[in-house]
Amino acid sequence: MPLLGFGVYQNYNTKPSVLEALQAGYRHVDSAQAYKNEGAVGEAVRDSGIPREELFITTKCVSKTHGYDSTLKGVDESLARFGFDYIDLFLIHDPFSGTERRLNTYRALLDAQKAGKIRTVGVSNYGIKHLEEIKTAGLPMPAVNQIELHPLFCRAHSVVVQAYSPIIRGQMNHLAIQAVANKYGRDPAQILIRWSLQNGFVPLPKSATPSRIRSNAAVYGFELGHEDMEQLDALDLGKAGAVSWNPVDAT
Repeated sequence: MPLLGFGVYQNYNTKPSVLEALQAGYRHVDSAQAYKNEGAVGEAVRDSGIPREELFITTKCVSKTHGYDSTLKGVDESLARFGFDYIDLFLIHDPFSGTERRLNTYRALLDAQKAGKIRTVGVSNYGIKHLEEIKTAGLPMPAVNQIELHPLFCRAHSVVVQAYSPIIRGQMNHLAIQAVANKYGRDPAQILIRWSLQNGFVPLPKSATPSRIRSNAAVYGFELGHEDMEQLDALDLGKAGAVSWNPVDAT
């Protein structure tokens, strides 16, 4: 899995944005059935000229579609919209459907993986409780948990953590973030993405602005020092720092 992904949530100009991202060097695109842009992502992949096997594409199924049969149907529908033979990573988008439907959905994804339609199965917005129920059911643990993650809202689990909203939806005016950005001569978004990477997370910044798409990818030419990482770590506000929905405590 590429360590830097391109998010397309609420991107209403998806195809040109994904093409710009691929030209800027991104090889990981994060979509979802609920985003209603899987088709545009697939078109961009084909028009990019980049071999499909060099790209890593993610999608997700939201709680209203959960259930064994409906999930299998949804996998096929996603494949058709993308125009792909397989999906690299398929996530359960949220845990709102309750234990039974969550587990049935997870089982369906595992079966789709066995059928070769999905390469990797994961979850999104799962709390420890939701991860433990998978383990208790005797099922393989998910490869990925995609959650909101940035210095103001820091969580981690025993699976790969993908970080959405890594640049706090543009709310980057905190003095500590600005100070670190000024020290390195970088913009605040680059600092926050770099913080995610150095913590071992997989950040998924999103933008429809070409210059911002390219800037967000230019994060490998510098490294944050230990003191600067600690300064950003200290900003963690727990749940109070969340800037989007936060269903990790769903029953």
